[in-house]
Amino acid sequence: MLRGCGLVAVLALGLGAFGLLDGVRQNPSFQGAFVGASVLLLVWSGLVFGAAHRTGRPLTLEVAVRPQHLVQALAQLTFLVYWGWYWRPVYDAAFLIASQLVFAYAFDMLLSWSRRDTYTLGFGPFPVIFSINLFLWFADDWFYLQFLLVGLGFAAKELIRWDKDGQRVHIFNPSSFPLAVFALALILTGTSDLTWGQDIATAQFFPPHVYLVLFLVALPGQYLFGVASMTMSAVVVTYVFGLLYFSVTGVYFFYDSYVPIAVFLGMHLLFTDPSTAPRTQMGRVLFGVGYGLSTVALYAVLNRAGVPPFYDKLLQVPLLNLSIQW
Repeated sequence: MLRGCGLVAVLALGLGAFGLLDGVRQNPSFQGAFVGASVLLLVWSGLVFGAAHRTGRPLTLEVAVRPQHLVQALAQLTFLVYWGWYWRPVYDAAFLIASQLVFAYAFDMLLSWSRRDTYTLGFGPFPVIFSINLFLWFADDWFYLQFLLVGLGFAAKELIRWDKDGQRVHIFNPSSFPLAVFALALILTGTSDLTWGQDIATAQFFPPHVYLVLFLVALPGQYLFGVASMTMSAVVVTYVFGLLYFSVTGVYFFYDSYVPIAVFLGMHLLFTDPSTAPRTQMGRVLFGVGYGLSTVALYAVLNRAGVPPFYDKLLQVPLLNLSIQW
């Protein structure tokens, strides 16, 4: 138990230390996000470990490296590095991504130990954090919302579960669920300008050969974990729709391409979590078709409503996750 307590304390204090960086401490709101999150983790750890000590409950760590987490994280990291070479804000945000990883590990540990005796330590938080940061960053003055976004994802993963193949598993993709919830909140409150969402979607066009690079970095995970049919069906149905639309109207449906790179990214590295995918191959094909068609529909609806359309690949994933039981 002492080892776990010490690890959480180091993570919480390390998170607070990000608030001492020059680019952070000059902005009280920005610094407050790190200090506030650090204090929250320290208080929570005191409650968890204090209760465990009083009741004699052992809190243990169990190391388990799952290949899907490692492969997904490497693919996402590779794309982030490549994208950042051509759009420097990605590299500038590297310490923010690191801070979210620190927060994610501490939050996930404390939530697990609040409910059971053993925490499984692995690479699980990496693909969640990388995936979130491929689509949505909050501006400095509102960065505390980024920690809320991360916390919501891990809370949903731990608390919202059902039986699948005889096992109790999480329902929602832990990155797409909080992205969808926050996307809806930003739309309803008209506060999309609190984020870098539109800039991110636009800047993902900047690197040369970006479609090929994304396809190649995602390919190992697609092959190893049986989700290629999801991505392929999503890409094909969206591309065919765009092609037909162009042939009829003479203009692209998605402004300047058949499948925008941000949508293509969602099809390869967002909705393809094997843990929340359908069981059968046909189910996965239909899952992909549903993602592609819903992206088309959402793009049209968001544009007509005067809402930034970059939410088109985020809002539908939780509903698709629910549909695999139907």
